[in-house]
Amino acid sequence: MNINKIIIVALFSIGYIQAQENKPLSLKEAINLGTTKSNQAILADTKVKTSEWEVKTVKNNQLPSATLSGQFFKLTKADVKGNLIPESGGGVDISQIAIGQANITVPVFNGFKIQNRIKASQNLNLAEVSNAQHTKEEIALYVTQLYFSLYKTQEMILLTEDNLKSAHQRVVDFKALEDNGLLAHNDLLKAQLQESNIELSLETIKKNNSVLNFQLVNFLQLPEGTKIKISEGEFKSLQTISDNSVQRKDLEALTFQQQAAKNNIKIAKGNYYPSFNLIGGYIALDVKNALTVTNAMNFGAGVSYDLSSIFKNKKNVEKAKSQALETENQIAILNEKIKEEVQEANENYMLAIKQKNVYEKAQLQATENYRIVLDKYNNGLSNTNDLLEANVEQLQAKINYTISTSDILQKYYELQFQKGKLTQSIN
Repeated sequence: MNINKIIIVALFSIGYIQAQENKPLSLKEAINLGTTKSNQAILADTKVKTSEWEVKTVKNNQLPSATLSGQFFKLTKADVKGNLIPESGGGVDISQIAIGQANITVPVFNGFKIQNRIKASQNLNLAEVSNAQHTKEEIALYVTQLYFSLYKTQEMILLTEDNLKSAHQRVVDFKALEDNGLLAHNDLLKAQLQESNIELSLETIKKNNSVLNFQLVNFLQLPEGTKIKISEGEFKSLQTISDNSVQRKDLEALTFQQQAAKNNIKIAKGNYYPSFNLIGGYIALDVKNALTVTNAMNFGAGVSYDLSSIFKNKKNVEKAKSQALETENQIAILNEKIKEEVQEANENYMLAIKQKNVYEKAQLQATENYRIVLDKYNNGLSNTNDLLEANVEQLQAKINYTISTSDILQKYYELQFQKGKLTQSIN
C-alpha cells in the first residue's frame, strides 16, 4: 500500500514538473509580464512613487509651521534688580527659571518661490512618469527581441533535425553502396563529414535556444526551469503601418524637465523679493520667587530681506537659465536622433518585406536545384560534392524563408518602438 502511494505521488509530481516546465506564451503575455513583473519595471514604478512623495513634501512648505519649546535653567547666586523685583540682597532665592513657548508662522509671500517649487516638482513628477513609460517601451522591445530570437532557434532546430535525419540516411545508403563496391570510400567520408557538421550545428542552435529561453524566463520572473513554447500562429499575420506619428516618451520627459528648469529660473528670481510671514504665539514664564507670566498671547508680522541677494543672486539666475538652455539643446538633439532612428527602422522594415519575397524564390530555386543535382547524381552525371553542396543550400534557403515572416514582424515592432508606440501596438 505504501509503495502504491509512493508511485501515485511520484506520477503526480512528474506531471506537475512537466506542466511547470512547459509554458505556452504569447508575445502579448510576455510583454505584459515584462512591463509589470520585471525588476526594471518595478524600479521604474518606484521612481514614479518617489517623485509623487517629493511633490507632497514640497507642498508642505505652503502650510503653517508650528513649534513648541520648553526651557528650564538653574541659576547660581543671581543678583536680580528691576522695577517689579526689589533688590534681592541675598534674601530672595531666585535660583531657577522655566520658560514655555508655542509659535505659529504662516508664510504669506516669499517671491512666489513656494508656488514655483511646487510647479517644478510636479513637472519633474510628470517627467518621471514619462521616463517610466519609456522604460517599459524599452522592456517591451527587449522582450520582443528575445521572444523572436527564441522562436527562430526553435524553428531552426526543427529544420536542422529533419536535415540531420536525411544526412544520416544518406550515410547509411552510401555505406551500403561502398560495401557493394559501387562507391568510393572518399565519398562516404564526405557524407559522414556533412552529417557531423549538421549535428554540430544542431547542438549549437540548441545551446542558443537554451540560453535565450533562460534569459527570457529570468527576465519575466517565471519559475526556474520553465520551458517556453511559442506557437507558430503568433507569426502568421503581418501588420500594416497606418500611423506615422511619433509619441516618444523620452522626448516627453525632457519637455517636462524643460518646464521644471523654467520654474527654477522663477525660483532663483524670487530671491530678489522680501519674505513676509504672519506670526503668532504663546509664552509662559516662571522666575522662582520673583515673577510668573501666563496667558501671554502674541501676534504680529515678520519681514526679512537678504540685501546681499541684490549682488549675489544674479549668478543663481544665470545658472538656472543655463540649465534650462541645456535641456532645450538636449531636446533638439533627441529630436534629430528620433528622426534618424525612425527612418532607419522604417528602411529595415521595408527591407525585411523585400527579403521575404527573395527568400521565397530562393527556396523554390534551391529545392529545384537539389532535385536536379540528385537526379544527375543518381545517373552518374554529378559528383558527391555537388550533391552535398546543393543539400546545404536547400537547408539554408528553407531556414531563411521560414523565419522571414517573423523577421518582418520583428522589424515592424522595432519601428513601433522608435515611434514610441510598441506597447500600444501589441495591446
